[in-house]
Amino acid sequence: MHTGDDADSLDQATREFLSARPQLFGIAYRMLGSTVEAEDIVQEAWLRWQTADRTSVLEPTAFLSTVTARLAINFAQSARVRRESYIGPWLPEPVDTSLDPHMGAERAEALEMAVLFLLEKLNPVERAAYVLREAFDYPYKQVADILETSEANTRQLVSRARKHLADERRKRVSPADHRRLLEVFLTAAQTGNLTVLEDVLAADVVSYSDGGGVRGATKIPVIGRPHVSKYLAAFAPRFWPQSDVRWVEANGRPAVLVSSGGHAVALLSIDVSAEGIDRIMWVMNPAKLSPYVASLSS
Repeated sequence: MHTGDDADSLDQATREFLSARPQLFGIAYRMLGSTVEAEDIVQEAWLRWQTADRTSVLEPTAFLSTVTARLAINFAQSARVRRESYIGPWLPEPVDTSLDPHMGAERAEALEMAVLFLLEKLNPVERAAYVLREAFDYPYKQVADILETSEANTRQLVSRARKHLADERRKRVSPADHRRLLEVFLTAAQTGNLTVLEDVLAADVVSYSDGGGVRGATKIPVIGRPHVSKYLAAFAPRFWPQSDVRWVEANGRPAVLVSSGGHAVALLSIDVSAEGIDRIMWVMNPAKLSPYVASLSS
């Protein structure tokens, strides 16, 4: 009977998995922009780890990261098709980063809402290369092994991803400036103050509302300073008077949780450069809001 040994081996496997878990979730979440999908991937990695020949694994975390990244790439390829039929703009599912600011990574890279939104335009392999290199600081050789490609190709993948982000996104402002602009924006949006709105918005600002077809969210992005400020001023009287706002943190940045009648109706976050507010992101889809609200440390 080997039951004692088997149990010890499974205990050891469980400990190794739990110690790697924050990193595995961090990889899958950055790859998919969804906490629910990331949890599924991590669960699948755990099942594979239980049945793997663990005696031949020298570095459990490296093995598990490889399994997780490959599962996430496969999943992202099929998620693409599903997202094409998504109603209205797609935004990432927010995560509360107040307890784990790096979300299991070496650095808080590839975690902000706007970055995850832009990474969605990359193919899954480029996205994986960027995430593993920039957030988890994996050496190029290790990323190449995970992606089953050459080191030279891996460098190209990462550099393409960096270029895509640099082309789409201006230099960011400090966290203090970000918070200040969000405060000014919130007050102006609540009061429908056009002058102040036009003052804080970048000329090419875009407002995205992700309602997933469920709520009265705008199905198309609103583009440009005049349109966005008029749009915000127009819905101010209907939206804000019966709403409560709570300052929260989402994806490493301050955000505002808007509730009505005790139920969360929107998470508001912005992306800010020296030009002003570039992107306004309203997550209104209840399927994306509820996991976030549930995870908030009360």
